[in-house]
Amino acid sequence: MRRRWPGHGHARRAPLNALALLLACGSSVVWGTADFGGGLLTRRLPAFAVTVGSQAAGFAVLLVAVAVRGHLGSVWLGLLAGLGGGIGLAAFYKALSLGTMSIVSPVVACGAVVPFGISLASGERPAGLAVAGAVVALAGAVLASVEERRAESPERAQAVVLAVLAAVALGLFVYFLGLGSREGDALSTLVGARIGSLSLLLLVAGVRRAPLRVPRVSLVPVAAVGIADVTANGLFAFASTHGLLALVSVLGSLYPVVTVLLAHAFLGERLTALQKTGVAAALAGVAAISAA
Repeated sequence: MRRRWPGHGHARRAPLNALALLLACGSSVVWGTADFGGGLLTRRLPAFAVTVGSQAAGFAVLLVAVAVRGHLGSVWLGLLAGLGGGIGLAAFYKALSLGTMSIVSPVVACGAVVPFGISLASGERPAGLAVAGAVVALAGAVLASVEERRAESPERAQAVVLAVLAAVALGLFVYFLGLGSREGDALSTLVGARIGSLSLLLLVAGVRRAPLRVPRVSLVPVAAVGIADVTANGLFAFASTHGLLALVSVLGSLYPVVTVLLAHAFLGERLTALQKTGVAAALAGVAAISAA
């Protein structure tokens, strides 16, 4: 039977049901938690060691799932997603290393515009209220990522370019992860994505001769971050099979809000007025999408 690609038939106006809403929002919560944990670990461990180690742990979980299920289908869309994820992570960490977090984070948060725009261009037609809610939610995620301005960096222009690259690449990761799960097989897409991202990250780490060793005492926390990340990927992958990718991708991209709230709750980081506005806007956007 011929599969329906985004933009064909009833998929153009398929509603975002309660299950898709729950799974997509759940992916944001788990992604945001993984980012928070990863951020804490990179304060005392090399960034590439945390990233590669956590990705490898998530890959091990996926291999167990494949062994239990007993077969694996097409993974090519997952590989495309993984390449985007690998490039995005590498660019993101390099941009952060330049010390311009207040510039980098909001730009990277704009990456959700990529899957949202592609999905609309390919024929998806959410209700007007849902589109408005998505725009408000995206704006909220960007505002929630804004930090107090730090001192000017001489590498500011390079950081902006890298942040834009990271935003586009991570946006493509989200799009192809959702597309592959909808049009093929969710587990195959997840495996392909992890193969692509892990291979690329290992290549970049090798070229940069970045240290990858994780101390034994930190193995469990690093693995936990990787398992959380692959769990978020899985939640998003399954959400994309139950609703419009344009809306699911927005809901799945609200993780900066979760990371900011966790930093406020557990690290005592002060929320600025802009960040509070962003959190409120993101929640209002989610409410509008769910009511559409």
